[in-house]
Amino acid sequence: MFTGGTGPTTDTGWGCMLRCGQMMMAQCLVIRHLGRDWRWSKDSLNDPVYRKILSLFQDKRTSYYSIHQIASMGVSEGKTVGSWFGPNTIAQVLKKLSVYDEWSAIVTHVAMDNTIIEDDIRTLCKNFTTNRDNGQLESKSISDSSPLTAGSSLKESSWSPLLLIIPLRLGLTDINSLYFNSLKMCLSLKQSVGIIGGKPNHAHWFIGTFEDELIYLDPHTTQPVVDIGSTNTTGDESYHCCHASRMKLNHLDPSVALVRERERESSRQREM
Repeated sequence: MFTGGTGPTTDTGWGCMLRCGQMMMAQCLVIRHLGRDWRWSKDSLNDPVYRKILSLFQDKRTSYYSIHQIASMGVSEGKTVGSWFGPNTIAQVLKKLSVYDEWSAIVTHVAMDNTIIEDDIRTLCKNFTTNRDNGQLESKSISDSSPLTAGSSLKESSWSPLLLIIPLRLGLTDINSLYFNSLKMCLSLKQSVGIIGGKPNHAHWFIGTFEDELIYLDPHTTQPVVDIGSTNTTGDESYHCCHASRMKLNHLDPSVALVRERERESSRQREM
């Protein structure tokens, strides 16, 4: 439940875009803390870094990227709790929530009006400081005394990693086929963290392509809450999946958000 013990007890029927945002953000944190070559196994919970990443997404009000925090922060974007989000809304909400994640220290930038201003991004990433004035979290659940040292090393860096989200509309009611090759190219980039979109009120996270099809992960499977605590015996299998689905490019809704990550300034200047 949400603030005050009231509100929805399930995200069925409204939470798919929120879950897609979680999947994308979780992948970004995996890249940041574990690297792109990391792969999940049944023993992954023994890794304290992986466990900490997972703790940020648990279905608890105290987890930074929980569905509770995402839905609650959506109110600042004009969305009541239980409302469906579009790609731009989830982008703006994740931008606000990422400010509180000092451990990852990622600069989340949402490029509006199809425009990327490189000088602005450079300034953001070089002068990143934690700002708690963009919203209000109910409490902190990640201990500042964690033995993990990634956060402190990031703060000492002159360049904070960038998560760039670009909301786009690629057509009026249907996607324009002129964009198909560009979408394929975007998903083929090493720095890609996918595309958030799908169909009206039916969101997916797209992670690759195969010929004229998009490969995506589908959040539309209702599962019980799993608490990843020190005494957890259930496992974390439900946070992962073994199979992806495919969709024809021309079935994609024209409203999407492209997502890329930049670990270093040099790679950003070369590849953006």
